[in-house]
Amino acid sequence: MSNTMKDNNGIHVQGHIKIHDPESGKVYVNKRNAIHYENMSIALAESLSNAGQGFIYEMSFATGGTNVYPTGIIPHLTPHSTGTNATLYNQTYSKIVDARSVNNTDPARNFLETRHVSGTNYTDIIVTCLLDYGEPEGQQAFDTATNADDQYVFDELGLRSYSTSGTGRLITHVVFHPVQKSLNRLIQIDYTVRVQSLSGGNL
Repeated sequence: MSNTMKDNNGIHVQGHIKIHDPESGKVYVNKRNAIHYENMSIALAESLSNAGQGFIYEMSFATGGTNVYPTGIIPHLTPHSTGTNATLYNQTYSKIVDARSVNNTDPARNFLETRHVSGTNYTDIIVTCLLDYGEPEGQQAFDTATNADDQYVFDELGLRSYSTSGTGRLITHVVFHPVQKSLNRLIQIDYTVRVQSLSGGNL
């Protein structure tokens, strides 16, 4: 084999979120998200090397991803996808989605699973997170908020990896049209992260 030949394989990661009411079927958000590739590479390496961290652990919710103007225009800010210390714009809530964690209070409805079809070069990680009627504590009774800056009118969320030293790294970030979580709403987030092996042969 020539020294000029190289392995042209690689990994591509993409994500998609669906925010919906599992009882009524109403869909609030259905879009792709940004991947933080530097943090994702660290997470994959830590997971593969059995470092005790790096795996998906938490879904974080925030309220600073959009600006609501009196004209009704709602521009979206750019998702954070660079810098190892990247954060959401204004995080106000989070839930643990690792069903193996003793800190997960409802692992039957907040969990991870993988799906793979034999013969394909990709595997999906499905992250399911449910915001029940009574959570978060302190939410408004009805979904009629006029203030888009309310701490539970979410317009961004992201997945964080587990860290043994504190808050995990942000590995995905998505900004969307504001969605209010209130006592009269059951909201479920189905977050798909597809990990695909790219093979272009030897060059």
